[in-house]
Amino acid sequence: MDPIFPKFSRGVRQRLSTVQRSSPTQPSSPNRINKLNKRPPAPAPKPPPRWPVWVLLGGLVLGALLVFHPGFNNSTTRDFSYSAFVSEVTANKVSTATISSTGVVTGKLANGVAYTSQLPTALNDNALSPLLLKHKVQVTGTNSSSFSVASLIFSLWPFLLLVGLFIWLARRGRKQLGGIMSIGRSKAKLYDEERPSTRFADIAGYEGSKAEVMEVVDYLKHPQRYAQAGAVGPKGVLMVGPPGTGKTLLAKAVAGEAGVPFFALSGSSFVEMFVGVGAARVRDLFSDARKHAPSIIFIDEIDAIGGRCGPGGFGSNDEREQTLNQLLSDMDGFEPGASVVVMGATNRAEILDAALLRPGRFDRTVEIPLPNQKERTAILAIHGRNRKLGPDVDLDVVSRGTPGFSGADLANLVNEAAINAVRDGRDVLSASDFAAARDRLLIGRRDGSNALLPEEKHSVAVHEAGHALVAALSEHADPVAKVTILPRGQALGVTEQLPEAERHLYRQSYLTDTLAVRLGGRAAEIIVLGEPSTGAANDLAGATDLATRMVREWGFSAEVGPIGYGPEGPSRDNPFAGRPYAEETQRSIDREVATLLREAESRATTLLRTNLDTLGRVVDLLLERETIDGSDLAAIVGVPERHAEPEMVWAPQAVAMTPSGAEQDGAGRSNGKSHAG
Repeated sequence: MDPIFPKFSRGVRQRLSTVQRSSPTQPSSPNRINKLNKRPPAPAPKPPPRWPVWVLLGGLVLGALLVFHPGFNNSTTRDFSYSAFVSEVTANKVSTATISSTGVVTGKLANGVAYTSQLPTALNDNALSPLLLKHKVQVTGTNSSSFSVASLIFSLWPFLLLVGLFIWLARRGRKQLGGIMSIGRSKAKLYDEERPSTRFADIAGYEGSKAEVMEVVDYLKHPQRYAQAGAVGPKGVLMVGPPGTGKTLLAKAVAGEAGVPFFALSGSSFVEMFVGVGAARVRDLFSDARKHAPSIIFIDEIDAIGGRCGPGGFGSNDEREQTLNQLLSDMDGFEPGASVVVMGATNRAEILDAALLRPGRFDRTVEIPLPNQKERTAILAIHGRNRKLGPDVDLDVVSRGTPGFSGADLANLVNEAAINAVRDGRDVLSASDFAAARDRLLIGRRDGSNALLPEEKHSVAVHEAGHALVAALSEHADPVAKVTILPRGQALGVTEQLPEAERHLYRQSYLTDTLAVRLGGRAAEIIVLGEPSTGAANDLAGATDLATRMVREWGFSAEVGPIGYGPEGPSRDNPFAGRPYAEETQRSIDREVATLLREAESRATTLLRTNLDTLGRVVDLLLERETIDGSDLAAIVGVPERHAEPEMVWAPQAVAMTPSGAEQDGAGRSNGKSHAG
């Protein structure tokens, strides 16, 4: 019964999660901008090569030659000594004899069995010939130097087989790996004649980001317009945003819109176990780009090679640093007039080397944040085009209930809704399908076998009612959207809150109310049941983390003062770093955190004791229905139901305001929250 609470960052929306994902410092799941799937039909597969058939036929012929070779089937041939051979001739058991110049005798016996023998040529026996004629043996002489094609093939076939196998492996290796001599060749894929079908019109929202990227395409198409004004196009554009927010999709749109060659590859394509291979591939890549100028190079996940160089020794990587140095040299050493633009994408811009980000290399940084409510509605509309939506489906309502979602989450949401409809034997998606899909993604699958004992069910109802009632009675807390005591995933119950508007800044009053709501479930257990339970473990962890950041990073403490300490512990630049403050400061922080938590618990306890009858009615209603919504809670509490306000999409930003710690490390993603019981 551990609540999952909001996370705080600039322009980032909250999303629900299960108990395991309840930490306020955990970022929301990766997403990307979505577009309508408009893919050309796949080309027909090439017919299989015919050389394996010829190899098979050749093997059959060779096998036949081996089988029918005279010396192949010698399992029934008898081998006689000279004396035994003479005895066999004397007994009239020999029918034929073929004698070679070296004294080798072969032939057949009277019963048809083949035999072999060796004449002692050193004895120069002249009595053998009359003996053979006397006993009517058909004698034939052969020359040992006679040539036989079958014998030659039989003797050389192992060598020929090895040579053929080596040639086949060499051709296969050259086809798949490009040969051992091409290890330093660039692995970039060139889009020239066959470009992706993605266009900027296929991307919903992000008009500002698309405008900045489109200028690069326009510069390469019409460089004379910029030259007349004395403007120089950017040499590099770096797209930065959370994982999956559409950076690669924007690059595909650039490849589809640009009328110039487009080289695309990943940062990991440069990394190999051999030192120097990455630098060679960078040189080859830029050499090809200059030959096709004007052109665009897109490096996805550029942080794989563009991270800060280590201090040397500990943590250094010679191969990656050599690759980075070659990239820096090529980006700043373009030949005059060579119109080559480098585009990079990363979700870890903070670890990139400063030399890579300076003007002259990456001149422009394009921020690609998670979409706001208006953009989420547009993305949902794109993914709903090819699906049948029922009349009760309101995409505005769905987008409001998905703060913190971006394109991939929304695509997955629509797909899960379609799967839920198919499960019920329908092909039309209803609002209930979207609600079930949302709960499935954020809270977990509803498992009917995970039944609670009656006393456990009552404890969960008390816990969730405490969260919901404190949220409803707190002036600055987000309104409650739904409360359920049905177990889902690892959560035994959930209290879901959705923001009235998507916030970008969080006041101290909002955070203190958030702490009280977090501890409302534990306070309700103490009041009603007389003791707390382990279900509040996640509540306490989340509240402690939030209170710690309020004191240590956001300056919400009179004792510690308006001081903001960065993240403590080792970092990339200083792997041996410890706390950035003294031990006495740590004690002050601990005291202030404990004070904030005690005050929040005391406030939650006071609200619940004052409204004890209301708490009992909420518990009874939860036990009766198992799931209630915000309107049911507002009717019991007697407060007006709060609704979402119109979103300010282009709200002005504060001047000279640095991002908070939450914005820098991804802690606290959004406004909406849920308390997973």
